[in-house]
Amino acid sequence: MDDFVFARVVHVLSVVLWIGGVAMVTLVLLPVLKQMASPKEAMVFFSNFRRRFAAQARLTTLLVGLSGFYMTFILDAWHRFIQWQYWWMHTMVLIWLLFTFMLFIAEPKSRKQTKTPLPQNITAQTFLDIQRKHLGLLILSLITIAGAVAGSHGWLIPGG
Repeated sequence: MDDFVFARVVHVLSVVLWIGGVAMVTLVLLPVLKQMASPKEAMVFFSNFRRRFAAQARLTTLLVGLSGFYMTFILDAWHRFIQWQYWWMHTMVLIWLLFTFMLFIAEPKSRKQTKTPLPQNITAQTFLDIQRKHLGLLILSLITIAGAVAGSHGWLIPGG
C-alpha cells in the first residue's frame, strides 16, 4: 500500500471514530442524561464519560490533522485553499481547529479551574444546552464530510 493510500485510510477511519463519537454523544447520550431523575448523577456520569471520550477524540483529531496535512502536501493541493469550489477543505480545517482547540486547550483548562459544577446549577436544561452546542458542531461536520466525499469524487461547484 502506498503512503497516500495509507494516509487516506488513517484519515477516514479517524474521522469516523471522531465524528461518529460526537454523533453518539449528541444523539444518544445527552438525551438520556437529560431525562435522568438526578441531574447531579447525570453530570457525574457525563464528566466521567467525557474524560474517556476526550482521550479517544484527542488521538483521532491528531491523526486527522497529520494525515490531512500529509495528503495535502503529497498532492501539492495547497491551491485548493484559494478556490471556492473546494470549500470543504476550508471547513475541514475550521472544524479541525475548533475541535483541536476545545480538546487540547479549552476542556483541560476548564477542568483545572472547576472540579465539578455546583449540584443546584445542574438541570435538564444544562444537558439541553450542551446538546444544542454538540448538534451545531455535528451538523457542520456532517455537511463538511458530505462535501468532501462528493468533491473528492469530482462533484465540484462549477466556476472559478
